[in-house]
Amino acid sequence: MATAPTAPTAPTDLAPIRHKGLTYPFGDAEPAPGGTMRVAPGIAWVRLTVPGPLKHVNCWVLDDADSRGEGVALVDTGMNTADARDAWKAVFKGPLAGTRVTKMVGTHFHPDHIGLAGWMCDRHDAPLVMTRGEWLTARMLLGDASETVPEAQIAFWRGGGWDDAQVAHASMQGWALFRLVTRPLPLGYTRIADGDTLTIGARDWRVVVGSGHSPEHACLYDAEAGVLIGGDQVLPRISPNVSLGATEPNADPLGEWFASIAKLKTLPDNLLVLPGHGAPFTGLRARLDAMDREHRERLDELEAFLTEPRRAVDCFGRLFRRAIGPEMLGMATGESLAHLRRLEVEGRAVRDTVDGVWWWRAT
Repeated sequence: MATAPTAPTAPTDLAPIRHKGLTYPFGDAEPAPGGTMRVAPGIAWVRLTVPGPLKHVNCWVLDDADSRGEGVALVDTGMNTADARDAWKAVFKGPLAGTRVTKMVGTHFHPDHIGLAGWMCDRHDAPLVMTRGEWLTARMLLGDASETVPEAQIAFWRGGGWDDAQVAHASMQGWALFRLVTRPLPLGYTRIADGDTLTIGARDWRVVVGSGHSPEHACLYDAEAGVLIGGDQVLPRISPNVSLGATEPNADPLGEWFASIAKLKTLPDNLLVLPGHGAPFTGLRARLDAMDREHRERLDELEAFLTEPRRAVDCFGRLFRRAIGPEMLGMATGESLAHLRRLEVEGRAVRDTVDGVWWWRAT
């Protein structure tokens, strides 16, 4: 049975691109729609379109073999959309024709990464492999879907400073968006945890769990080949969203994010990083330093802005370099609250609640 990830090979006529301390070894090359592109021996790249500003998500196809013979393991799947399903069908009719999926690995619960994981598991009779925190969060969101928004979520929006019109607009969508773009997941799964070894074919991948962007995000590290599948924990050109949410309103996601960056800095700097969005790159340490520095500078700017009491929505101009429209309001509010909460944890700000609205001021 063919294992197609090794073909076609990556283009060799494009010079690497260097930008802001990173090197992109494949230049501007990327997989064609419905195709794959080899990025390392036994590792192929599939790129799928997703709605919204990110525009695409990367999925990885790893040569694998088990007791049933040759096959491939998939890492992430894209969102449950007709475009993504059609793209995968084209891949399995083209470069992966006749190839069996042995494992379905999800880096984290976000729909652009596991939206089609259940679909893949059903089509290929493949086990789902995830961390417990990501699997449980996905199952919770699928099970909680309803036509009406929970009162606790509305109170959270109001706490962040939303007005009646913003709450009404968001409430029109109900509480089922996650279920609309994520296929049901299997009842059972294979758990991975930080420090575990996940054997795929001839490779041993060490599980490196990060947090902040999601509860227990799994990165996969192959020390022998020098490859890190980073998911959304390490992106080359943008910083992943780090948000405070209504399900854990007293958490410190930005603190967890800083701790995860410190953990990833213990890995070798010369790894080929395969991110969830953007292009494969080298220069892990430079990127981690830049993300750490960016968030700490934002904290300093935000603290200086809190000479007067501010709501989360008042802080957008200090945290973001673009206007925030209705489609980004939820993520922007969550990220603002994550930064404000971090200032609170560090003793640099305090929060007062007035008529259900949170007002933050510097200490």
